[in-house]
Amino acid sequence: MALKCGIVGLPNVGKSTLFNALTRGKALAANYPFATKDPNVGIITVPDPRLDELAKLVQPERILATTIEILDIAGLIKGASQGEGLGNQFLANIREVDAIIHVIRCFDDDNVIHVDGSIDPIRDKEIIDTELLLKDIETLEKRLEKLRKNAKTGEKTAVHLVETAEYILSQLEQEKPARTLELNEDQQDFLKELMLLTAKSVLYVCNVDDESLKGNQYTEALADAISDEDAEMIILSAGLESELNDLDDDAERQMFLEEYGLAEAGLYKLIRTSYKLLDLITYFTAGVKEVRAWTIRRDTKAPQAAGVIHSDFEKGFIRAEVIAYDDYIKYGSEAKVKEAGKMAVEGKEYIVRDGDIMHFRFNV
Repeated sequence: MALKCGIVGLPNVGKSTLFNALTRGKALAANYPFATKDPNVGIITVPDPRLDELAKLVQPERILATTIEILDIAGLIKGASQGEGLGNQFLANIREVDAIIHVIRCFDDDNVIHVDGSIDPIRDKEIIDTELLLKDIETLEKRLEKLRKNAKTGEKTAVHLVETAEYILSQLEQEKPARTLELNEDQQDFLKELMLLTAKSVLYVCNVDDESLKGNQYTEALADAISDEDAEMIILSAGLESELNDLDDDAERQMFLEEYGLAEAGLYKLIRTSYKLLDLITYFTAGVKEVRAWTIRRDTKAPQAAGVIHSDFEKGFIRAEVIAYDDYIKYGSEAKVKEAGKMAVEGKEYIVRDGDIMHFRFNV
């Protein structure tokens, strides 16, 4: 599966700077509102040391990491749900992503304009939240109108969905994001069909200055504000990440990180947190042609994991040959793993684990 994340926030909070740092792209990062009008799109290669270790042992012709697609979506403002600042266009872009990376300004700098004239992360967050909620309410009201018409004709499915839609609408009107609602399986299916903006998983990125990499009063306030949300939060400096990505030499990059007391680049932190947020794991395929990483959701069964490679693998699934990553590294090759009796043969009910090395058998 290709993970797609959208970077959102108010104008001038550091979205395009972060996008450029993550993707080494050239999105316009300017000190005025709406510098980005159309979404910039970039691809991030997901770093995974396990992939490199497997490649050392297998010596394949090529190595393929999994990727994340990042959209730099133009800045939203108050009134976006009614079309202010080209809001309808921007909100439509958000509808396409799996997760929202919400960048919030948590630094003081008189040289960088704030669209509302002052630094207030809670206010900024609530502006975006409100616009997403209002758009979802509008979407649901339109859907309800159609469902009620169908329900009057006696359509049983519509009658049932009216009740579900009315419940979700009532929760949205109480300012409860769709992702926080406790719904049964049928209701969850209906929610997915609606593609509501507030149903998206959210990662809050606190964009700080170089002196606040461990946090400041703004990040502490935001952490308190989202404590009861189903969301994640990280702290990084988009400007610092930009400088780091200008360095091509690994030794220079390591020295740069040590200088600022950082254990890793913000890119790694963002990817790891995004995987946690979306409950994603990685499995591998390893052979002389290629060693490759594949992203799936946790608790995915073997046939569905095979389907990520090709739909025919899932349709004709027979069995999966599975090696735990630690065993592959310990014994050094697939042949030696087999000799040690550490390769498992699993059927359709096998739940894939993070780090599994898999080979699928299937009928064409």
